[in-house]
Amino acid sequence: MFYDLTVVQFSKMLNNLSSILAKGEDFAGAKKIEMSVLLNSRLAADQFNLIRQVQIACDTAKLSVARLTGQQDRAPKHEDNETTVAELQTRITSVIGYLATFKAEDFVGAQTRKITHHRWNDKYLTGHDFLLEHAIPNVHFHITTAYSILRHNGVEVGKKDYLGAMSFKS
Repeated sequence: MFYDLTVVQFSKMLNNLSSILAKGEDFAGAKKIEMSVLLNSRLAADQFNLIRQVQIACDTAKLSVARLTGQQDRAPKHEDNETTVAELQTRITSVIGYLATFKAEDFVGAQTRKITHHRWNDKYLTGHDFLLEHAIPNVHFHITTAYSILRHNGVEVGKKDYLGAMSFKS
């Protein structure tokens, strides 16, 4: 289940984020707005801009999987120097590619693995708690915020763009 909740779902959400960014780029072109205006937009003065939201969504996805599988050294490094949609798309693609290298069996023991973070003052979460209380909410928070920044600026995106394709059965 950890594989499905991380690799599968994070990859889907990052693909949705990629599509949302593409709609933002199309919108900027149609309205003759410099894309850098949208990329540097934020919802509140004390909140990160769109670029940083995408970077953190990517980092949270890749590092959560790395931590849950005990493979932190394998995670790709990104310099956080993206300034264009193309560069952000490359980062998203890189993270999705990294996530694709994992298999369900890589998550054996993840539920009870002790997950630490330098901001947690020598405290830890079990993998189960980390997944439910940190990884999933953080990925969704930053993707939602990126979506909201674009929506706030007039980009025509909706819930279907955020959710992406559903696995409907008939």
